[in-house]
Amino acid sequence: MAWCVMPLEHFLLLLLLALPTIAAVVVALLGPNRGALIRWFSLAASLATLAIALFFAIRVVQTERQYDEQGIRTAANAPTFQPLFVPGSPGIRAGTDQPDPFGTSWNLVELGPGAIQFYIGLDGLNIWLVVLTAVLMLPSVLVSWTHISERVHEFYAWLLALQTTMMGIFLAFDIILFYVFFELSLVPLFFLIGIWGGPQRRYAARKFFIYTFLGSMITLLGIIGLVLQCYYHSGQAGEPGILTFSIPRLVELVHTRLITSPAAKEIQFWVFMALMVGFAVKVPLVPFHTWLPLAHVEAPTAGSVDLAGVLLKVGAYGFLRLCIPLAPDVSLALGLPLVTTLAAIGIVYGALCAYSQDDVKKLIAYSSVSHLGMCMLGLFTLNVVGISGGIMYMINHGLSTAALFLLIGMIYERYHTRNLSDYSGMAAKMPVFASFLVFISMASAGLPGLNGFVGELLVLAGIFQHRFATNGSFLLPIVAASGILLGAWYLLTMLRRLLFGPIKEPDLEVGGHGLTGDMNFREISLIAPIAALCLLLGVYPQPVLRTMEPDVLTVANIAERARDRAGVQREEQPVSQLDTTFLGKQKE
Repeated sequence: MAWCVMPLEHFLLLLLLALPTIAAVVVALLGPNRGALIRWFSLAASLATLAIALFFAIRVVQTERQYDEQGIRTAANAPTFQPLFVPGSPGIRAGTDQPDPFGTSWNLVELGPGAIQFYIGLDGLNIWLVVLTAVLMLPSVLVSWTHISERVHEFYAWLLALQTTMMGIFLAFDIILFYVFFELSLVPLFFLIGIWGGPQRRYAARKFFIYTFLGSMITLLGIIGLVLQCYYHSGQAGEPGILTFSIPRLVELVHTRLITSPAAKEIQFWVFMALMVGFAVKVPLVPFHTWLPLAHVEAPTAGSVDLAGVLLKVGAYGFLRLCIPLAPDVSLALGLPLVTTLAAIGIVYGALCAYSQDDVKKLIAYSSVSHLGMCMLGLFTLNVVGISGGIMYMINHGLSTAALFLLIGMIYERYHTRNLSDYSGMAAKMPVFASFLVFISMASAGLPGLNGFVGELLVLAGIFQHRFATNGSFLLPIVAASGILLGAWYLLTMLRRLLFGPIKEPDLEVGGHGLTGDMNFREISLIAPIAALCLLLGVYPQPVLRTMEPDVLTVANIAERARDRAGVQREEQPVSQLDTTFLGKQKE
């Protein structure tokens, strides 16, 4: 009966998680002899999931606009996250009969005074990552249409299961639920790489799993420690402690109870370090990156698309959702210099490694190390402009790098080689392919008018704002700018070696999948929407920026209060600068 009266948004949000899960089970049960049906069913499920994600994107844009017009979400009254469309009724505050705005009535595991909840929702920080996950599943399904010919039902089942775990990570507002999806995301990709990958697939799968599993186990210790410390310090004047796993509630407790504790800095230090280990491996930050190039090279194309497009964003998202809000003082005192230093090293190191590669897939893999370093620089400026740029960089990198892996997968399907030394002058043989590769490479390099430029501009603006507010050095701005130049250098070099010069074509693989010539309709249909999004976000990013602004402002204000406690000079109000420059709003 509860399902009959459930609001439409609540039902659809549950369906957003349930649909790929159900599809994965159905595909697995269809068996190995129904390849065509499995492919079409997986495509239909992915299209339906994308439709739901786009529906929510429109609803969140509308809702945030209403909040802005009504003046509800401001810096003063949004001290923590406020997710929208949370299924279930509001929970009950521990020890009272009052509703809890930071929870739900759907308890999964009762733990005395608290409970692990099925607490999911949407806000400005996760909605576009949810849409990105749904968008990239479509080309993942289509690019595997002819490439995967063995154990097809298992492949698509794991691919859809991977989508479920990625959706769950972004939607979760219960910290244990977040961790469960965070950990489960390893399993589908482990099998995708280990079964359908290249010659070293098993070694690559083991290395990926061990690195990320060990990091996430340390993260679990930080999560448990934080929950217990909040429970201990929330009991005051004879009141019972508050045992909660709600991320918004934990953020509130950290800033109202834990922050006043004499041991607050020490607690935050250990929480930050534990969380950082797991998230740094996922980003990956140097020196935790060594699993990534091999995983990309050995993974099937669909695995590389989802790994680069979505899974690498999980680490950056974890820093933004958990590290900074739950350990703000240490994020400022230690996280800012440490993470920005590692990110700066990664920008230059990743770019130089990318330039030196002959395997074009490994080149793109190392470019992700460089690009994600730029993303982390933006997030740890700890101001509105830089954080907004970091999120835009996540989205834009997901689109452009996924498209690069798709294009390289297409040419590999024809010639079964990725070595640049085997190619030359391919623009004459495959002009449509060459046109898309040049366009996406320019988007990745940050050409003005394309999506990469928006994220880079905001990140640089945030870095300069932080530098001038703190009277810091010009080292970070110089490194960030050099990363952009180095990115253009290795991408243009790749294009020159692959597409131009005298024609040098490897022996065509006439057997196997039987693909010859330029891109076919299926391949164009899977890359053209991504190219269109790269152009759209390059010329009109305002809906994305406006949607994320209230929640970015929440994180930035948490950082500002940490600056006040540390006696650090406050940065000039970044909201008006972001509004007038990028959002087109008028100053009051």
